[in-house]
Amino acid sequence: MPNRPPLDAVTARWVPWVVAIAFFMQSLDGTILNTALPAMAADLAEDPLRMQGVIIAYMLTVALLIPASGWIADRFGTRKIFFGAILLFSIGSLLCALSTSLTLLIGARVIQGLGGALMLPVGRLVVLRAYPRSELVRIMGFITIPGLLGPLIGPTMGGWMVEYLTWHWIFLINLPVGLIGCYAVWKFIPDLRGTERTRFDSLGFLLFGAAMILITIAMEGLGELHLPHLRVMLLLFGGMACLAAYWLRAGHTENPLFAPSLFKTRTFAVGILGNLFARLGSGALPFLVPLLLQVALGYSPSLAGMSMLPLAAAAMIAKWVARPLIERLGYRIVLTGNTLALGIMLASMGLVSEQTPYWLLLCLLAILGAINSLQFTAMNTVTLIDLDDASASSGNSLLSVVAQLSLSLGVACAGALLGGFTAKVGNDGVETVLGAFQLTFVTVGIMAMLAATIFSQLSKEDGRRVKRPEQHIEP
Repeated sequence: MPNRPPLDAVTARWVPWVVAIAFFMQSLDGTILNTALPAMAADLAEDPLRMQGVIIAYMLTVALLIPASGWIADRFGTRKIFFGAILLFSIGSLLCALSTSLTLLIGARVIQGLGGALMLPVGRLVVLRAYPRSELVRIMGFITIPGLLGPLIGPTMGGWMVEYLTWHWIFLINLPVGLIGCYAVWKFIPDLRGTERTRFDSLGFLLFGAAMILITIAMEGLGELHLPHLRVMLLLFGGMACLAAYWLRAGHTENPLFAPSLFKTRTFAVGILGNLFARLGSGALPFLVPLLLQVALGYSPSLAGMSMLPLAAAAMIAKWVARPLIERLGYRIVLTGNTLALGIMLASMGLVSEQTPYWLLLCLLAILGAINSLQFTAMNTVTLIDLDDASASSGNSLLSVVAQLSLSLGVACAGALLGGFTAKVGNDGVETVLGAFQLTFVTVGIMAMLAATIFSQLSKEDGRRVKRPEQHIEP
């Protein structure tokens, strides 16, 4: 394994802040748009139901390009690609604000997605290569705090901008942040590259990309797109077939996009599978809670937004306690216990009703925020911590793909469950819409608890063996 020179103190201190800026831009954009769709449709003289293409275009672009992010960063260097990613995202944001038709807006979202697909995985790759493994929990926890804030303040900010300004500002707000990000990347991000020049697996990229697109459309078809079940099944079958063809081919191909040998690293295999299933509950949380507060409990948008603040505050506090907790107890105990706790707390939201005291609801949301935050930090870190430099790029990209897919799956499953239970209201089934939400939370909680069986397969020492030589860093 090559020894990289240690980062100087200034660079080591600022790299996490630069990566955090990119994480915040992407996470905020992913949620601020939803509340503005009706106003955008009215301004563009479109049916609001057709506006889903604005979301799907971005999501599919991200899902398609993420698998290539590792090779691109290895080939051209992390500084150039990270800079280009933020620049593309900012240009796409400007074009979205200038769009005068739905077609132009969708095209601008594709450009935005090209940048968004590279920001998160390349940012994580910079951290993975620039810092010793012993620092990984602390740094990963820090850079994901802004990512937690985006989904929480996005809906409230989007509604405020649409009401008092115009929908264009939900995109224009990215420009000053992007300008600061581009400057910071060029000044502070080290130019890290892969140790060896490899040939890009074009056919593997096409097969894997097709699988991601087909599966993503199928998952959205169960939720927001309301596709016929036959079409959803065909899309899922096509996606799984492409995925099977990719893995069969990757086993005997030199330098595949994602090598099956990655799964020989125990922590990576458990981490990837655990991410896939545990995020079903985590992904449903930011989707279900605002709907519960506004639709079932009758909260105003502003009060619902304020009610999410304890969740955000607890999530940030949990990031700071993640490292000492993991060092003391180990990944197996933390992840198994925390996943069970996440499922239990999600299911407990099914007990919320009009009679629930407001302070108790805020306490439940705060506990959920802390548990969810610890879950993300521990899952992401254990997945990557034992990979060597040669595997870090490929493994990091696969983690990003799985995270994208599983969060979409979580929202789709929650939407399908909620729609199914709501359809039974008054038809010898659920008596109220609140009852539909309660059953949905209980079901999602049980699904999340099942993921604990995956993390229980870790050994006590998994993730504690630091393979990289220590470097002196003063962040």
